[in-house]
Amino acid sequence: MEHITVKIINDSPYALPAYETHSAAGMDVRANITDPVTLGPLERRLIPTGLRIQLPQGYECQIRPRSGLALKHGISLVNTPGTVDADYRGEIGIIVINLSNEPYTITPGERIAQMVIKEYVHVKWEPVTRIDSTERGDGAFGHTGTE
Repeated sequence: MEHITVKIINDSPYALPAYETHSAAGMDVRANITDPVTLGPLERRLIPTGLRIQLPQGYECQIRPRSGLALKHGISLVNTPGTVDADYRGEIGIIVINLSNEPYTITPGERIAQMVIKEYVHVKWEPVTRIDSTERGDGAFGHTGTE
């Protein structure tokens, strides 16, 4: 498994994001709040993390929902996955939404999302007048699940 070094500033009282198991792809991110925040049904809120990072060029940080919160409480992220670009230096904020019918309270230090660091490439467009055909062709939404 490859490793990269990422500079991080942690202005929260909580531990740095960490992998919970050896094979985990994501690291849990905690809510850097001093008082509980209650989200009503369909309410969304920007939750601070106290984290700022300096990613190497060619990498992004993806912010994703935690599956346990989604399944048990209907808590997700509005823009999932959220992307933190390599040149962003501000605090990472998590846009949390309550998709359940019940209020949900986020507590200080609660694990509210997960962070995945991914390598990416930039696209160089090649304008053409024709592209290769495939068996699927222009079959769109639901096209492959009809049988």
